Amino acid sequence: MNPLNPENIEDLKQLIDFLKENQVGEFELNRGDLKVWLKFTQPEVPGKGLSDLASLLSGAGVPAQAASAPAAPPVAPEAPEDPNAGLHIVKSPIVGTYYGSPSPGASPFVAPGDHVDKGQVICIVEAMKLMNEIESDAAGEIVKCFVSNGQPIEFGQPLFSVRLG
Repeated sequence: MNPLNPENIEDLKQLIDFLKENQVGEFELNRGDLKVWLKFTQPEVPGKGLSDLASLLSGAGVPAQAASAPAAPPVAPEAPEDPNAGLHIVKSPIVGTYYGSPSPGASPFVAPGDHVDKGQVICIVEAMKLMNEIESDAAGEIVKCFVSNGQPIEFGQPLFSVRLG
């Protein structure tokens, strides 16, 4: 069985577009014989990377449209100071529904002002009826929670900002 049939290639192209749109840096998918690992970096030459992938795919006898990288955003002469500058952003590792506490009515895992350790459970993301404990990937003080209880979230979506330390 060839896992790279035209339908899978189209799905892969849509996934790449979605990941680029949401500025996801790295993505891995394992489904049976199909294993996909994508890592995005800022290309030195605009358009390089995904267009190479499209060329590779069309060279394999699979029709693929040329993919192009979006143009770099213009540099503002004086950009306003980012309130999240210097903060670590904890992002969702999966798609699902966000829950800030272990059960309805229970106190939240963390709140702004709380200190967290690396590996400490900070929330739950329900995906396909499974409750996945999400751990902090950095130690520091929770500054802000970007999502609310019961909210659907996407892969790579910011959940918390943490002041390291």
